[in-house]
Amino acid sequence: MSAIVVARLGLALQPYHQTLLAEDRSVPDIQELTTQAKDIAAKLGIRKFDIYGATVDETTVKVDQGEADQVKASSRASVTVRVWNDEQTMGVTSTTDVDPTGLELALKTAYEASFFGVKENVPDFSPEATAPITATGKDPAAPAPVPMLLEKLIYAEKTLMAAHPAIAGVPYNGMAQRLSDRFYLNSDGAMRTETRSTASVYLYSKTEAEGKKPRSAGAFRISRSVPELDLEGCLQETAEKTISHLDYAKIPTGKYRVVFSPEAFLSLLGAFSNLFNAQSILDRQSLSTPDSLGTPIASPLLSVADDVLHPENAAPITFDGEGTPTRRIPLITNGVLSSFIHSAGTAKRFETQPTGNASIGAKVSISPNFFHVTAGEAAPQSYSLAEAENVVLIDDVQALHAGVKALQGSFSLPFDGWLVNRGDRTSIESATVAGDFLELLKSIIYVEPTGHLTAAGVCPYIWVAELSITGD
Repeated sequence: MSAIVVARLGLALQPYHQTLLAEDRSVPDIQELTTQAKDIAAKLGIRKFDIYGATVDETTVKVDQGEADQVKASSRASVTVRVWNDEQTMGVTSTTDVDPTGLELALKTAYEASFFGVKENVPDFSPEATAPITATGKDPAAPAPVPMLLEKLIYAEKTLMAAHPAIAGVPYNGMAQRLSDRFYLNSDGAMRTETRSTASVYLYSKTEAEGKKPRSAGAFRISRSVPELDLEGCLQETAEKTISHLDYAKIPTGKYRVVFSPEAFLSLLGAFSNLFNAQSILDRQSLSTPDSLGTPIASPLLSVADDVLHPENAAPITFDGEGTPTRRIPLITNGVLSSFIHSAGTAKRFETQPTGNASIGAKVSISPNFFHVTAGEAAPQSYSLAEAENVVLIDDVQALHAGVKALQGSFSLPFDGWLVNRGDRTSIESATVAGDFLELLKSIIYVEPTGHLTAAGVCPYIWVAELSITGD
């Protein structure tokens, strides 16, 4: 990075360095906060309450043509306070202020709101909020100096543009680092806190070649810290994908054997995660019913777990928004639907245990944490892109917000990918893939043995017998 860039940014960045250094951060002391909350609650006549909070310090940078384009630093805090009255109805309020004055106002407001709360299926403490946590997260890393982020990103942009004459720029790029604290406490004695750090890089390059349409491709990496980021791997993947899209062709409309990249398959799995969501099932907003457990919903070659504690996860969490310890939850085992994900409330209604997937707010919500997709039963036959003929390799699906009908199970999505014949890849100019997700799961013919880390989880390449491809 040039001295001019450093000089220009130096004064502006200095306060951000001070804010982001771990030893200088202002983090609530969980023991002190618990004592204050109990004292204030007693003064207000509140017997039952809980508090979940998080603080996030984040820095993001973007470059353009060898110069810093954007440098942003932010410090955010959010605290959710829930209070139950003597009639056992609940009120919720949010605040960013956890000093005694702010805490008293939040508790008082939530108490007043509790008299207008729902009277059926009222949320309650998790029965595991005071259970010991045996899992350990990853030690947070100290944030890197912002000039280091800029230097690495400028190097990445320069390297990509030198990889091929047709690569004209890297219009979308970014490097970010985040340091966050989470805590949970309640009036029954629960006290949980943890700190974690993440760093990520995103590169998306674009081509300009005479007589050809602009083509583009990108890659993403995430890790615990900036020095641990696989920048070279991200560079190589972006360059190879972008260059491979230079020679493109239309694809005839028809049915094709399809291979999903890990990113593409997890995008679809996330879009249809109502399959596993107990709250969605209770709300009748799911492809599953309470009786779906134990039934085959996929090929026996497929197994899926929700495993936020997976060793490859850069940012594991050890408890959820209700204080429930997280754990590995088998969702699909050899093709059979084996578990739902639960909050304390849904677990009570299903007469089971919460799973560590809840977030609290005005309403308790449930979501997957980190998918881990593996092979189930042994496949009768293995497949290889080096030998397969006329196979569509889907690298990335797009427009999920518009092309997925989550309650019907159908999807029709534009995608980036290639038509593969015995290892030779021809970029597909423009096409959409369509089908029914449950039928897709049952049509899986091969789950490759090697998993790949993505932002949504760990997943191998997934082979599907046949899907409809519509060419442009």
